[in-house]
Amino acid sequence: MDTTNSTVFIPGATSGLGLALAQRLQAAGSTVVIGGRRAALLSSLHDEYGFGTVEIDVSDAASITAAAASVLDAYPSLDTLVTMSGIMRNEDLRSPAHIDDALATIETNLVGTIRLIDAFLPHLLTRPAATVVTVSSGLAFVPLTATPTYSATKAGVHAYTEALRQQLVGSSVSVLELVPPAVKTDLMGGADFGGMELDAFSDEVMTLLESGASPEILVQNVQPLRFAERDGTHQQLLEMLASRGH
Repeated sequence: MDTTNSTVFIPGATSGLGLALAQRLQAAGSTVVIGGRRAALLSSLHDEYGFGTVEIDVSDAASITAAAASVLDAYPSLDTLVTMSGIMRNEDLRSPAHIDDALATIETNLVGTIRLIDAFLPHLLTRPAATVVTVSSGLAFVPLTATPTYSATKAGVHAYTEALRQQLVGSSVSVLELVPPAVKTDLMGGADFGGMELDAFSDEVMTLLESGASPEILVQNVQPLRFAERDGTHQQLLEMLASRGH
């Protein structure tokens, strides 16, 4: 991926991993547009960093359609989409009350990713070179017991990304998958899972994006989860994560 001269849209970049990546891509020379639900926060980030901004709720199909039209009208040279938006909620599967959280998680993390790609892919296919970056998780490969639907949606994003990449072979669009480990952000309300420092994660991600060595963006900390099946450590890591999640 060209990190120095791209025009990038990152929905879900008002905080955490998305904001850190937006800052680094802009510092590298790319034009960055961020999306989020809170107009006041978007305005503040525009004033502070100079990002382009657009309101978007990735759980709402109409909002995605409207945001895509707005972004492509203002930035017709857009060549990169990063599907960063996501939510993560604890669920007790012994209680049917968890279903609302499960459905919201599926709608945002998996269906939202699919809708975003649908909204932007026709345009990206017209560009001489373009990139879609999906965002899964190490938990796609070894689930966190406390967040079963989150883990399942990220496994779905991984599978969808592989299929998308294969369908687009021979096109101008490259498909990358960013696979974060636990990172110290507010995704889980400040819960401590021994995550990477955000700056260290973001620096390593930028190095991997610039290298173009692999379609999976795997920092060192996520590789034990990514390759747990191959390494014969899946059950051990599953139990370890379960002990941390409660």
